[in-house]
Amino acid sequence: MINTLLIANRGEIACRIISTAKRMGIRTVAVYSDADRNARHVKLADNAVHIGPAASTESYLRSDKIIAAAKQTGAEAIHPGYGFLSENEDFADACQANDIIFVGPPVASIAAMGSKSAAKAIMQDAGVPLVPGYHGSEQDTDTLKAEAEKVGFPLLLKAAYGGGGKGMRVVENMGEFDEALSSAKREAKSSFGNDKVLLERFIRNPRHVEIQVFTDEHGNAVYLAERDCSVQRRHQKVLEEAPAPALTEKTRKDMGEAAIRAAQAIDYVGAGTVEFLFDQSGEFYFMEMNTRLQVEHPVTEMITGQDLVEWQLLVASGQPLPLAQNDIQVNGHAFEARIYAEDPDNDFLPCTGTINHLRTPAEINGVRIDTGIEEGDEISAFYDPMIAKLIVWDTERSRALLRLQKALREYRLTGLTTNVDFLHRLASHPEFVNTNLTTEFIQQHQDDLAPDSSVNYQQIATEAALFDIIQRQQQRGSSPWQSGNAFRVNSAATHSIPLQFNDDHYTIALVETGKGEFTQHIDEESIHWQVSLTDDKLTLTAGDMRYSRYVSADDQQITVFTDNGPVTFHRHRVADTLSDDTAHGGHVAPMNGTIMEVLVTKGDTVEKDQALVIMEAMKMEYTIRAGHDGEVTDIFFAAGDLVSDGDELIAVSEAE
Repeated sequence: MINTLLIANRGEIACRIISTAKRMGIRTVAVYSDADRNARHVKLADNAVHIGPAASTESYLRSDKIIAAAKQTGAEAIHPGYGFLSENEDFADACQANDIIFVGPPVASIAAMGSKSAAKAIMQDAGVPLVPGYHGSEQDTDTLKAEAEKVGFPLLLKAAYGGGGKGMRVVENMGEFDEALSSAKREAKSSFGNDKVLLERFIRNPRHVEIQVFTDEHGNAVYLAERDCSVQRRHQKVLEEAPAPALTEKTRKDMGEAAIRAAQAIDYVGAGTVEFLFDQSGEFYFMEMNTRLQVEHPVTEMITGQDLVEWQLLVASGQPLPLAQNDIQVNGHAFEARIYAEDPDNDFLPCTGTINHLRTPAEINGVRIDTGIEEGDEISAFYDPMIAKLIVWDTERSRALLRLQKALREYRLTGLTTNVDFLHRLASHPEFVNTNLTTEFIQQHQDDLAPDSSVNYQQIATEAALFDIIQRQQQRGSSPWQSGNAFRVNSAATHSIPLQFNDDHYTIALVETGKGEFTQHIDEESIHWQVSLTDDKLTLTAGDMRYSRYVSADDQQITVFTDNGPVTFHRHRVADTLSDDTAHGGHVAPMNGTIMEVLVTKGDTVEKDQALVIMEAMKMEYTIRAGHDGEVTDIFFAAGDLVSDGDELIAVSEAE
């Protein structure tokens, strides 16, 4: 059995692996970059080794440094988690060459599935259904265009090496092909070190259903039910569930057996996931096999009662699978919501910042949280913007969904923009409730998933002001003479609280009539408030209505967590730090990142929506496009330059 395990990863998956290893009595070693010196996974491990600068290319992707750390600490085994080096055959080979157990499949299995094109050929021979496409080695543009014509449009360009939605583009017609190909190849090269692509027929409105497989060195192979991962943005999963709803038992069995054939075709050992497209006719097609633990593995754990990391460590130690196929039982239903630092209202653009306030639902009654983030941590531009995974379970789908909706409302976070409120709207959407799922669900329902425009911000501003008054009184004492924003009128304290939400300004006037009691005059109406505050919970009574709000505040802003999501008010007017694009012709960086390519030169005439600059941030590629017709008057950065959020990249004069 493994005695000491090094985890070659960071964040929530590193913490997840450490948790199981410690329960099994295995000593754990973490590795960390400069950016992660004080990270949660470093604190949880028994030992930790520094492996380099923040950039993953200089730390978490440096197999030599990780191997050296394992030798230094006496680790017999390395668990790669997911991402980084988890599907890198050279790293697995280096582990083997240094007599270190790689907690994953054999090198040959990784190599077989590492190329999506080679994988397709293997699956075809194994009798696994395939989506029509081109998976050949010829990669010149003319060949790819010719093959694209054969496949037909729309088609999907996919990086041959890698996953996670990187290097993937949908192409509707030949006019889009060149730009999509260049973009996919750049992103594939940056993410996986190889720019080879394959072409597939793009199936409209399919479901994404995957099978969890497990094999050992003794010839045993099982599948642990399936997961539905259809709800995605940018080809990356957002909300997953298990088991997949509305499948026949025959389909479940056929998919499970096909997944086993896929694993056995490459002599697989360990945890793997076989991903299928499931079309509206009930047919399914092999997409790819991920030779690692999946991000969404917790939903499988919740419905089977099995610890898949424990299974990995047992198999890596040479032991047989803990259960045979007939022993695996499925119980209830589970969901996983991926909580990201991103802005759903701005094309899910990743966000950076410091988590100032963090309150999560209690991990009881079928609620689980996998995270590597704590209050005060910074979400940087160096790594994936995932904050946590919220997992829930109950006896049936409808009950589990109610539990998920409630838990999302109890997840309160400030300091940066997140997708928590979007996830709640998604989980509450009638079509999602009714299991009408496709991989284009978000695009199809984007208007319905937008924030509620009928919110009464005046009332929420009043709630923020009441919180501000009560909190100040608790901090300074209850005397109104000690409150800096109150003055005396006829023996009553009158409070005037100026607040700003976006471009709207509110001045909330409240007359304090007693301890925790206030009167507010709006037009001809008088509203009487009774208020109390415990920790971050504000309890309010207005007339016959009694309710609660959770509130977070600092010196600059107050955030009220409402039924429609968090609303943040600035205590004072905050100047916009970004350039006025329309007034100055500027085109700014939407976040911290690296310039990959500048597509124009000074003096060029450009058209509205023309691509100007390609930049990369948080493992994703972004295109800065012209906001209007005009002429490029200045270029402020070159390829390879680091830029900050709000930096002006290119100036374009507006055409008359």
